[in-house]
Amino acid sequence: MAKKTNPFTGRWRITSMSDWKDYYLDEEVEAFIEFDEERCGSFHFGYVRGLIDHYRTKIRDGTPAIQFTWYGDSADGTPLEGIGWAVLKGDKLRGMLSVYLGDDCEFVAKQITEKKATKRK
Repeated sequence: MAKKTNPFTGRWRITSMSDWKDYYLDEEVEAFIEFDEERCGSFHFGYVRGLIDHYRTKIRDGTPAIQFTWYGDSADGTPLEGIGWAVLKGDKLRGMLSVYLGDDCEFVAKQITEKKATKRK
């Protein structure tokens, strides 16, 4: 049986966020969110970085969807954690990053790399 391809695997360029100016997104690095085949990943925008410690994929209303939990920090060392989700709309990833007891921020991203399936030994 062929392994089902995960459409989220790879690196996505965050192109906009609802609560942040576009110029802020790339303050430290080019803003991104990425997902690996081990159901983990990471993101970085502005001075916020996070590690995705587990994600799940689903089909919602016929559209591929992903949901995840994350933890990370801001540039001043403030620990952060939260949840996130996204759906594929055409060639764009549209979703939300939420900080526990904090802000919710919508984002849009476009895939810039796609990871190839790796075989485990």
